[in-house]
Amino acid sequence: MITAIQTIFYLFSTVAVLSALFVIVANNPVRSALSLVLTFFAMSGVWLILHAEFLALILVLVYVGAVMTLFLFVVMMLRTNIASLREGFVRYFPVAALLALILVGLMIVVVGPKQFGLTSMPTPPAQAAGYNNLADLGMVLYTQYVYPFEIAAVLLLTAIVVAISLTHRQSYRRKTQNIDKQMGVKRADRVKLIDMPSIKKMNLTDKPSGAEQ
Repeated sequence: MITAIQTIFYLFSTVAVLSALFVIVANNPVRSALSLVLTFFAMSGVWLILHAEFLALILVLVYVGAVMTLFLFVVMMLRTNIASLREGFVRYFPVAALLALILVGLMIVVVGPKQFGLTSMPTPPAQAAGYNNLADLGMVLYTQYVYPFEIAAVLLLTAIVVAISLTHRQSYRRKTQNIDKQMGVKRADRVKLIDMPSIKKMNLTDKPSGAEQ
């Protein structure tokens, strides 16, 4: 008999699979990004069932709240030509189908019942009421996987530095401000007084030369 937890698990899993499939199939990039948001929400529900509350909250707050919002802004600002995206769909469909079958086969081999079944990975025991999985996650992350964690941090830091350096490269067409020159400016460098002789006002009663009498 299927329990309520299993029903919720199958519901979230079905929504995650269908929304992930729509991410690939959708021609509109905005709909594809929104489908990815739905996939993240469904996977966070699955992680909550697996007692991974911290990862579920991070998935919603970081990916849905920040990363996907940035993706939507970028997609809407790029103004992608949807008609050009549909042109090569029929031509490249056999190659895409073959690659999809290969990837599905590899996933079945790697993430199969032999590696992730109930025999190899049994159901974790029930924890106490005051259990905190964040402490266990930090203990495993900073002891057993401390070197991969540090390597990933260094790679991310390198990527941030490279992205900033590529964005702020000096260019001869770019107009920049020199703060030292602005602070050390003098009045004589900006204002120039010119001594010009004043023009004598013409008397209204006087007529100019050559005027008719």
